[in-house]
Amino acid sequence: MSAFTQIRTTLEMIKWEHSIFALPFALTGAILAARGLPSLHATLWIIVAMVTARSAAMAFNRWADASLDAANPRTRTRAIPAGLLSPGYVLAFTVVMAALFLLACSQLNRLTLLLSPVVLLVLFGYSYTKRWSRLSHLVLGLSLGIAPSAAWIAVRGSLSPRITLLTLIVLLWTAGFDILYACQDYDHDRLSGLHSIPQSLGLVAAFRIARAFHVAVVLALVVFAALFHFAWPGNLGVALVAALLTYEHRLVSPNDLTRLNAAFFTMNGIIASVFFLATAADLALKKIS
Repeated sequence: MSAFTQIRTTLEMIKWEHSIFALPFALTGAILAARGLPSLHATLWIIVAMVTARSAAMAFNRWADASLDAANPRTRTRAIPAGLLSPGYVLAFTVVMAALFLLACSQLNRLTLLLSPVVLLVLFGYSYTKRWSRLSHLVLGLSLGIAPSAAWIAVRGSLSPRITLLTLIVLLWTAGFDILYACQDYDHDRLSGLHSIPQSLGLVAAFRIARAFHVAVVLALVVFAALFHFAWPGNLGVALVAALLTYEHRLVSPNDLTRLNAAFFTMNGIIASVFFLATAADLALKKIS
């Protein structure tokens, strides 16, 4: 395999383009902490930390789940089971990305560096939760939900209870769409003894729980907007997120998962970006006025 092909396969394995899920929320935490634009130094290292942490987590997940992926018709074409990348290479890539993440944290502030091993523990630990708990969706949610609070700490060197509400929001948002995504592995999870809410409670119940999580997201966003005194751009962002979540749930049903990828990948990237842009516009309006 050529170096170019190996790099392309690695990027496909970690789905690098899906960094857009959590990165906008990290940047939201950063601009709220700075009450505007953070320093260029902080912004660059926050982005490096986000990309490397996610890359490490995705690669580790592919390494840890290689045998499970090989047994699942939906995932057996992934890099390791398909023989495109070796387990040793993927594990080495994980180590390199984790090291770069720690380096990025060391360039921010002391608290960011001290908490960085905890972040890695959560990110790597998620890969094993489905083996013993149906609550793995919440652990994945926490993995992404860390982003805004971590970025706040990176800018201020301390944590505010207000920003932790956004962590809860991202946690529930992620857990909700992960429950929907897990519906397509219902049969495989039952046969493999893996745990998930769809496998444990059935598809209909899983959809209801996902909807409940996303209703809670919208309600929490209303509170969040009040805590940060959002003006009309921020409140418009909250309304758009509510509308997009509603549309996302209209794309799929327990009897029709054919548009799940559109709901999971496209819509969630749009939701994260819309909220960041609305928050940025809100802060800009306040600066002007």
